[in-house]
Amino acid sequence: MPSTTSLEPTALLSARQRPLTVKEYHRMAEVGILTEDDRVELLDGRLIAMSPIGPDHLHCVNRLNQLFSRRVYTHESPAAWISVQNPIRIDDASEPEPDLTLLRPDVPQDDTPRPEDVLLVVEVADSTADYDRTVKQPRYARAGIPVYWLVDLGAEVVDVTSDPKGNAYAERRRYGRGGALPLPPPLDDLSPIPVADVLGMSDE
Repeated sequence: MPSTTSLEPTALLSARQRPLTVKEYHRMAEVGILTEDDRVELLDGRLIAMSPIGPDHLHCVNRLNQLFSRRVYTHESPAAWISVQNPIRIDDASEPEPDLTLLRPDVPQDDTPRPEDVLLVVEVADSTADYDRTVKQPRYARAGIPVYWLVDLGAEVVDVTSDPKGNAYAERRRYGRGGALPLPPPLDDLSPIPVADVLGMSDE
């Protein structure tokens, strides 16, 4: 193996790279290396650029927020907390920012939510569906996130996966426009969410 001093600059940089920790990631924001304008998230110790949010994506997230709010905020004590495009710390080297997360009502208020605080994670994809399926889904499963929804705007479907086993989910179901999405336990007594309401008006 050649010594690092004999490598080209790009190869030298790669050879010296190591994964970031969540603590280091936060420190980069504290000292101004990362700002609120930097759309990145930390996965497996690497900074991953997040796609710009287009209008279809934006409005779908807003619809989801409203649809969940009508169900979980009907009493003085909410059945869950809705967290929109905020981080969850799934391990010491990963802090993704899902489009929407349902958190347990007793989630601690003094720290970033952890997998045990999460009831459901939702990602909305217009151009990133393959990435969300092949990269993010296994990491959510490995962390023990109980239910993961992928809203695929291009295909007009919602993939619901549950029962995490290792790096995958044992249960998988796909819902089209005519279907309705059951909420995860312990919210499964609330009314299902029609897929058509999530997707919005059809172009047809």
